Amino acid sequence: MASEGREGEHPSVTLFRRYLRIRTVQPEPDYGENAAQNRLMTKLGLGTLFSSLPKEHWSHDPFEAFKDAEGYIYARGTQDMKCVSIQYLEAVRRLKAEGHHFPRTIHLTFVPDEEVGGHQGMALFVERPEFQALRAGFALDEGLANPSDAFTVFYSERSTWWVRVLSTGKPGHGSRFVEDTAVEKLHKVMSSILAFREKERQRLQSNPHLKAGAVTSVNLTKLEGGVAYNVVPATISAIFDFRVAPDVDLKAFEEQLQGWCRAAGEGVTLEFLQKWTEPRVTSIDDSDPWWAAFSGVCKDMNLSLEPEIFPAATDSRYLRVMGIPALGFSPMNRTPVLLHDHDERLHEAVFLRGVDIYTRLLPALASMPALPSDG
Repeated sequence: MASEGREGEHPSVTLFRRYLRIRTVQPEPDYGENAAQNRLMTKLGLGTLFSSLPKEHWSHDPFEAFKDAEGYIYARGTQDMKCVSIQYLEAVRRLKAEGHHFPRTIHLTFVPDEEVGGHQGMALFVERPEFQALRAGFALDEGLANPSDAFTVFYSERSTWWVRVLSTGKPGHGSRFVEDTAVEKLHKVMSSILAFREKERQRLQSNPHLKAGAVTSVNLTKLEGGVAYNVVPATISAIFDFRVAPDVDLKAFEEQLQGWCRAAGEGVTLEFLQKWTEPRVTSIDDSDPWWAAFSGVCKDMNLSLEPEIFPAATDSRYLRVMGIPALGFSPMNRTPVLLHDHDERLHEAVFLRGVDIYTRLLPALASMPALPSDG
């Protein structure tokens, strides 16, 4: 293993690797270890406000922050999104060391539970008076890596709908041809949903101008039911993960789901385990002052941008609903998308370039003059 803090390693990289060793994965994140982050914030003179993965499929321990001879750092969080956390901090460190002051205040938020919906994190925070007191005018949040030379920036995202379809029917012995079973009715709903899935997949693949965020995806993620090997169950359920494109009529889409359940027969119902119904879009028009500031810095740095709709969900949705424009941006180009994947990794040069980018972006955004939308 390349040793931490070895001669020639950039201090920002050493800090990044230390942060990666904190086990903040769900369902039992060790947020207590983030006291180290709090100490760092204090050291930087920043005010603070606080109201194991298996190794079998990894080349290295996912919490070792191993760095190979080529400079790739392997760890859970290298791309999603401990990289951005440290890049923010290191950019602010530089700006403070250089004595910069800006018309607007830069607030850094480290909020829990984004991976499980943010209901105990950002969703609560935006409703609190402490958040209102920030008077935020614009926000940056996480993005994704891009394997090409370009950088992806996200201006909206799909709505997460986690749906459980519950089917009830006649039970019986496993040796009989029982009529009107829960399984056969659930199968009808599954067939309708998977046919819809295939239609959206074909629409995406047939149009080279479409990206994943512009279509609606769905996956069957869980099946529940049965009491014994030789008993036809009276109830069975399936859970589906829908990611609904922002241009979809949500009321009509829900009615379509209900229609598939009705068509399957009596005793088939659905419930929402998670249902986002307020999609918002941040302007990327050249006339928009925030976009002009963001894209202007990227143009000056010769960074090619690819604006897209985020295919999954981030905390940005809670900010956009509050009327705050937000862009999802993780400056990782020439990097395969490996969030939540085995051997998640990031090259130290890409990480350090990200610090440079934020060191240019933050002053431009924090120097935005007062706007009618402020406050």
